[in-house]
Amino acid sequence: MVTTSNQKEAGARQFPVLAREQKTNIIEKYKTHTSDTGSPEVQIALLSERIGQLTEHFRTHKKDHASRRGLLMMVSRRRSLLDYLKKYDTERYKTVILKVGIRK
Repeated sequence: MVTTSNQKEAGARQFPVLAREQKTNIIEKYKTHTSDTGSPEVQIALLSERIGQLTEHFRTHKKDHASRRGLLMMVSRRRSLLDYLKKYDTERYKTVILKVGIRK
């Protein structure tokens, strides 16, 4: 885990991001074309995985409120991406929800 001097001074904790292999597998599964790494589908899937990991973290670390803020920001970002997909391409939205398993 690499932190900058500003983060150390502020006392900020940084959680490790997804493992490289895990991230590559998610991108491979959700990409829309061969060189896709940033489509809304991929971003939603990556955020969902990180949200799941943080949720597990909070089962044992109930008082980690600083990280909870990061979780809420990730949930908000995922919500925005889902709203975008729902507004512009309903079929892709429905597909992503089913593949990621977010709702219903």
